[in-house]
Amino acid sequence: MLELHKSYVIDDNQRPIAVQIPIAEFEKIKEILEDYGLAKLMQEVEEEEALKYYQLQKEN
Repeated sequence: MLELHKSYVIDDNQRPIAVQIPIAEFEKIKEILEDYGLAKLMQEVEEEEALKYYQLQKEN
């Protein structure tokens, strides 16, 4: 699991309004999200192709 070293940014009323993380951790999170998105896209395309193939077989 990725450990995050975060610092909270607070407003004048001491309410948290943002979080700061080191750039290296941000880059790792970005990479993980991109990989996840690519995997989901590949899965969707695979499912669409399988459905097209199944429909072609059914028509023949």
